[in-house]
Amino acid sequence: MAVAIVPVEREVSRGRSRPWYRRPTLTIGCSILFVIAFLAIAAPLISPYDPTAQQLTAVLQGPSTAHLLGTDEYGRDVWTRLLYAGRVDLAVGVLAVVTPFIFGTAVGLVAGYYGKALDVIVNGIIDIVQAFPFYVLVIALVFVLGAGIQGVFLAVAAVGWVSYARIIRGGVLVAKREEYILAARAAGFSSARIMFRHLLPNVITQAIIFAMSDIVVVIVGVVTLGYLGLGVPPPTPDWGSMIFDGQTFITTNWLLPTIPGIAVVITGLGLSLVGDGLADAARPE
Repeated sequence: MAVAIVPVEREVSRGRSRPWYRRPTLTIGCSILFVIAFLAIAAPLISPYDPTAQQLTAVLQGPSTAHLLGTDEYGRDVWTRLLYAGRVDLAVGVLAVVTPFIFGTAVGLVAGYYGKALDVIVNGIIDIVQAFPFYVLVIALVFVLGAGIQGVFLAVAAVGWVSYARIIRGGVLVAKREEYILAARAAGFSSARIMFRHLLPNVITQAIIFAMSDIVVVIVGVVTLGYLGLGVPPPTPDWGSMIFDGQTFITTNWLLPTIPGIAVVITGLGLSLVGDGLADAARPE
């Protein structure tokens, strides 16, 4: 008498798991990111000024009711430029992580599942790319691809996918030897179903947690490239270029380089807290 073998996947104990809003780290991180994202998205509604419009009669003014954070050397409203710079840096940072996350996850999943020559090739590429410091490799690629948003995005994506491929590949190499995967194979399930229905949900958590910290690295990279003049071209506001332009006036108007620097720190803090909160939520209690 034939017996049907049905794969039994791991079950996560939900009865003892705390909801996300009872995790202080995750709650605070999400709150910080929500405020920053809201300010960036609603920038046209919050500030009436054009971030690139110059007003040479109002150069280097201090904070006032008309200009909350004063004006820069061209008379542009600093608060407005800060908000619009957040839109640019956050958009580039998130998109430059989402794309390599998807590509790296797919490559790591396939390489880890099928193994053999494909796994050797992928692992070799990962080792070569990770042999170089992230920022050095990104800056070198930006020089080759050209400065600007497109060059920054392509450079980060070309380097960033290897981390996700390594994480997913390592998880798949372990998980594919588990009993529920062996049972799925014995039941005659297709490789695609095993990979996307059974393997991926069990190995993707660590990649998602890593993505939170990776966004911090990418945003800092975008800001650094902007500071070096390789990022977003002027007059489009960018936190890095704002820091670079404002450092000349640090003794007379310290807010110019300090405020965008604080924005980078707060954004990084929010993302780090979310990453820590997700890691805490993923651990069994």
